[in-house]
Amino acid sequence: MREKSLVIVFDSGVGGLSVFDELARKGFAAKAIYAADTAFLPYGLRSEAELKQRVPALFSVLEKRFAPQLFVMACNTASTVALNETRKAVKTPIVGTVPAIKPAASLTRTGVIGFLGTPGTVEREYSDGLIAEFAGDRSVLRFGSSRLVALAERKMAGEAVSPEAIETALAPLFALEHADRMDVAVLACTHFPLLRPEIEAASPAGLKWIDSGEAIARRAGGLLQLEEGGGALEPVAAYVTGNADAAMRPALQARGFETVEKISL
Repeated sequence: MREKSLVIVFDSGVGGLSVFDELARKGFAAKAIYAADTAFLPYGLRSEAELKQRVPALFSVLEKRFAPQLFVMACNTASTVALNETRKAVKTPIVGTVPAIKPAASLTRTGVIGFLGTPGTVEREYSDGLIAEFAGDRSVLRFGSSRLVALAERKMAGEAVSPEAIETALAPLFALEHADRMDVAVLACTHFPLLRPEIEAASPAGLKWIDSGEAIARRAGGLLQLEEGGGALEPVAAYVTGNADAAMRPALQARGFETVEKISL
């Protein structure tokens, strides 16, 4: 029996846990480390220059210390800004996170798509290219929310998130012109699927929310040649760049990450 492959799931905060959850649901026989750049959270408010310098450096540190078989960059912002630079910095394969614009364009019947991400992700040139390539004949309503990132972090810390807070955060999206015709919307930040029940409850009836988590997990399993249902994903440890405070521990421990340690550049 071969030794289990090691996967490092990376994000700026807890958002990547939504991708870890998809990997776990696949039943892949692998080991997982969760790494979060909490000292630099939220990535959506950082400049491209900062991220292009910091993310490759962090991946290099993680590669040297843990020698994983695969990285999952479970962060839309990092993927849209620094994926190419990071791939040049490490030898380990990296699965990035791409906003689910293509499937949304296929699913819509009204031709109006919502694009909900961080402020940085929704306005970046990378996203412009995705929309031009896959949804050029669709109306794409973009809205960037840092508030939803903070609410997801609060929820994962075990705090209550009120329906009113979600409704207030989503209100600018639903106030956009043609939003009444929007039938499919993209969760283009890995934090947001962690709030899916709350977001769906605050949305108009008939609006379908989609994300790329399942596709990322499927791609990761393919690269590692793992069979779905072949075993269980084994949490090893979690590492953060900021203080290993109590805020992340409930969400990590609920997924089997008992150890949370600090790691530095």
